[in-house]
Amino acid sequence: MPSEHDPRASETITGPVCEPVDGQPQPSNGVTAAGRRGAPPGYRWFHKLAAVLFITFCLEIGLFLLIFPWTEYWDANYFSALIPEWHQYWTNMYVRGAVSGLGVVNLYISFVEIFRLRRFAGR
Repeated sequence: MPSEHDPRASETITGPVCEPVDGQPQPSNGVTAAGRRGAPPGYRWFHKLAAVLFITFCLEIGLFLLIFPWTEYWDANYFSALIPEWHQYWTNMYVRGAVSGLGVVNLYISFVEIFRLRRFAGR
């Protein structure tokens, strides 16, 4: 019932703490105040290479999907001739716009990842 007082609701759960640093107690399990263990992660060369390859992949796919549906090659590719009954959908401007929209999403992802490259910079 809402009118009854629950004594467990006012209890605080405390764990073992170390000596306070700057007036704030530190947990003894090695977790810092930011919630991470120890120092920030050290990035290796393959992390940086993977980030650059991912950015390049998203940028190229995004540009391709943005431009290709509006070229003359869109109607004459393998997939448009695969099922002739679907040709009316394949040439529809809304379908072309949807494919270009996927290209815009890929471009957005690549630009966000470009800005996230700062995580590799030394602090």
